[in-house]
Amino acid sequence: MEEKANWKTGAHGHRFIASFSGGKDSVLALYKSMKVGEAIGLIVMMEEEGKRSRSHGMPPELIRAQAESIGLPVYSAAASWEEYESKFIILLEQAKRQGAEALVTGDLDMSIEDCWHDKVTRIAGLKLGMPLWETDHQEAVDEFINLGFISMLVTVNLSLGMKEEDLGRILTHDYIKELQARGIDPCGEGGEFHTTVIDGPLFKHPIPVRKGGILRNGDYAFLPLELLVT
Repeated sequence: MEEKANWKTGAHGHRFIASFSGGKDSVLALYKSMKVGEAIGLIVMMEEEGKRSRSHGMPPELIRAQAESIGLPVYSAAASWEEYESKFIILLEQAKRQGAEALVTGDLDMSIEDCWHDKVTRIAGLKLGMPLWETDHQEAVDEFINLGFISMLVTVNLSLGMKEEDLGRILTHDYIKELQARGIDPCGEGGEFHTTVIDGPLFKHPIPVRKGGILRNGDYAFLPLELLVT
């Protein structure tokens, strides 16, 4: 239990690999961890065909553009849900051989009794760092915006109060207030929305993107982003 109580500071003084979705929580966790430790790379899990990321459905070229702007290599694997855990552990073990001592994630609400990341880091022999763990949701999103990060909504759950018109919106304090007035968690922690970060203090340059046509799948609507070649 004492070790788990140190999750918030697990990256302090350590070299680490960061689980990376390209969204606001993983970027904020990476930013905070790079202030107290040394990042060696980003873990990104892809769908079976390798065309989209598992977490936010991002194309690999957009993920690479984010990583290049941040200045970190990508550790990536394509996996079905059945293979996900085993392949994630292989990436952790690879990162450990290259000097990683901890895994950083952007989780806010994680049960101390049933934490998947705690399980896989123990198997790989790494510490676990979750700098946002148990942080108030309003506090987390306010910090993210105040730091100057620019994040665009790319996935919405239409059954949880979100609308297609929310796609492409930029997270601002005023927009967060609008979402809260609709009963939506400011961090989207109920699965209401996902974001893609396109600029901010971690990035050497903004990520140039073009918005595609909205896609729908059941209760979800998606805004594909295409990387613009400059």
